[in-house]
Amino acid sequence: MFEHREEGDNHNAEPFAQCYKRMAEIIPNLINEGCNPRIMLDYSGTLLWGFSQMGRQDILTALKKLACDPTLYTHVEWLGSFWSHAVAPSTPIPDLKLQIQAWQHQFANLFGQEALQRVRGFSPPEMHLPNNPDTLYALVSALRECGYRWLLVQEHSVENLDGSSLSQAQKLIPNQLVARNSQGETTSIIALIKTQGSDTKLVAQMQPYHEALGLTRQQLGTTTIPALVSQIADGENGGVMMNEFPPAFIQAHRTIANRSTTPTATAQTVAINGTEYLELIANSGVNPAEFPAIQAIGQHSFRAGDTTISMEGASWTNNISWVEGYEGILEPMQKLSARFHQIFDPLVANDPAVTKSARYQEALLHVLLLETSCFRYWGHGTWTDYAKTIQQRGEALL
Repeated sequence: MFEHREEGDNHNAEPFAQCYKRMAEIIPNLINEGCNPRIMLDYSGTLLWGFSQMGRQDILTALKKLACDPTLYTHVEWLGSFWSHAVAPSTPIPDLKLQIQAWQHQFANLFGQEALQRVRGFSPPEMHLPNNPDTLYALVSALRECGYRWLLVQEHSVENLDGSSLSQAQKLIPNQLVARNSQGETTSIIALIKTQGSDTKLVAQMQPYHEALGLTRQQLGTTTIPALVSQIADGENGGVMMNEFPPAFIQAHRTIANRSTTPTATAQTVAINGTEYLELIANSGVNPAEFPAIQAIGQHSFRAGDTTISMEGASWTNNISWVEGYEGILEPMQKLSARFHQIFDPLVANDPAVTKSARYQEALLHVLLLETSCFRYWGHGTWTDYAKTIQQRGEALL
C-alpha cells in the first residue's frame, strides 16, 4: 500500500499500520486509569513477517511490549494461528503442522521463547474448522503436539456427538472437541465457543460485553461456573474496528472499573482472556473431563469409507465455498505441496538438520504462502495472478 499510494484505499496505509500497534498504547493507558483490561490478539505469521520486511520496528517494538512486558502480558493474550492465514479444510494434511510450527517459529524469533510458552490458545484463520474427519484429527493432533491447550471455534461449526445443536447455555462454557479419524482413532482439545455471527460492528461496539451483562453462572456437572462470552472481529474490514472499536473498548473497561465499586449484579461482569478463564475454573476444582463433548458439524453422518465427506468445513464466511470453482488454485497448491514432501520428507527423515538449509526454507516459504486464504477467497483476478507466480517460483525452486 505504501508503494502504490495512488491505488484504491492505499492512502490509508499509515492509519492501517497504526491499528496494528495501538494496543500498546490503549492497554497501558487503561491500566494507569485503574482499569483491568483484557484482549486476545490473532496476528498471522505473514503479517508479522511483513512488518519485518517493511522495516517497521515501531510496530514490532510495540507488539514485543505486549508480548514480553510483565505489567502487560497478564492483560494481553496472544493466540496462535497458521503462519500464512491458510484455511484448514483445504490445506494439505501434511502442511497443517508445518503452518502451526512456522507461526511459532516466527513468534519466538520476534518475541522470544518465553513469550511463546504463554501462547496456549489457537485461533483458526477465518474460524474455519475442517469437517473431514482425517483433516480434523490431524489438526487437533498437531495442535496438541505443538503445546496448544485450547481452540476457538464458531458455534455453527460444531455439534453434539448425537448431531444435535449446542444449547444456548453450552455455548457459554468450555466444551471438549472430539476428533475421530477414518481409522477410528480419537483425540480431543478444549474448545471455547465464539458466539453469534462475524459482524465486526458487534465487536466494535463491544456487544459481547453487553451480552455478558445479562448472563448468570452456568451449570457444569454438580457445580456452576461463570458464563463466558467469546467474540472475534475480522481485522479492519469495513473500518468499524479501526474507527469505532477503540472508544467502545475503552468505555466498556471504564464502566467495568466504575461498577466494581458498587454492589450490583453487573459488578460481577469482568473482562477475561481464554487461558485465564480456563485456569481459574481449573483452580476451583473443575475437571476438563466434565466439559460437554462436541464434534465438527456433520460428523454424526460420516461412516467408514464414506465417499461424500466434504473438505469445505464451516467458517464465518459460511455462504462462500472455499472449494467449488477454485480448482485452478487448489490443484497447483496441492501439487506444489506434494512435490515438496516427495523431495524433502526422505531427506529430513535421514537428517533433521535439512530443515535449517536455505533450500528447504525457501521451498517451504512458497508452499505455505500459496496456501493463504486470500488466493482462494477471491478466486480470480490479481490475487490469482499472485498465486500463480508463487506457485511457479516454488516449482522452479523444487
